[in-house]
Amino acid sequence: MTLSPTAPKSVLAQARYIISENAVTFGAFLLFFVLVVFALLGDTIAPYDPVASNATVALSPPSTVHWFGTDDLGRDVLSRVMVATRLDLGIAVVAVVLSFALGSILGTCAGYFGGWCDRIISRIIDTLMAFPLFILAMGLVAALGNTVENIIYATAVINLPLYTRVVRAEVLIRRHAGYVEAARLAGNNDLQIMAIHLFPNVLPVMMVHISLNMGWAILNAAGLSFIGLGVRPPTPEWGIMVAEGATYIISGEWWLAIFPGAVLMVAVFCFNLLGDGLRDLIDPRMRT
Repeated sequence: MTLSPTAPKSVLAQARYIISENAVTFGAFLLFFVLVVFALLGDTIAPYDPVASNATVALSPPSTVHWFGTDDLGRDVLSRVMVATRLDLGIAVVAVVLSFALGSILGTCAGYFGGWCDRIISRIIDTLMAFPLFILAMGLVAALGNTVENIIYATAVINLPLYTRVVRAEVLIRRHAGYVEAARLAGNNDLQIMAIHLFPNVLPVMMVHISLNMGWAILNAAGLSFIGLGVRPPTPEWGIMVAEGATYIISGEWWLAIFPGAVLMVAVFCFNLLGDGLRDLIDPRMRT
């Protein structure tokens, strides 16, 4: 199959139309762009070294010198928030990619083949869902050790049931559709039908779930760090910063917890709004 030379232009035109015509989607993509810039260039554009302490300015309130103030060791809160974006966003992206890839494969196989394959996969997913998901993540990290890799694996495991169940349900609906039967009659094998004909039609539905799941993954990583099972200090991370700053709110140093918590909230809010725009961008039915 030869792609039309105008295909990339049509995709770019569709993306430009979706972003420009919806103010909410435009705002979500703008916030996402800012987060990506912080993740890629945080070390470069941060005004101070995020781990360098300076006791002379410890617990300084927000000012023109330190926009988000400083913590108990004199470290610049703004710099730490900016640099922490790479870690939190990286954990969420890798965990979601892992859970999406494995969940899509399991869900497609369960929905397409049915029978014993469906029963085995469904029982495994039901077993995972029998546990409160955050408690399951806590148990996995506590057992494996609180490293970044184990946080990613734990976050991927607790998100796996979502993708598996959604993809399975969508494939069950479409596996006897006319285009699937036509592909089968044309000589396509099961793998080709699942990969070329079924899964691409499920992908637009998954875009909303992927976007929402990014927010949940960020919250999960921050929550693990907040209770002491996540990334270890002095590494800048939003959950750690909120946990460390919470002890100073009573004494009046509100900025230590408020600013990292606000950035965390904005990141989750951004991904919650991003899903509709991504769905419209991926879904070929939205292109006119």
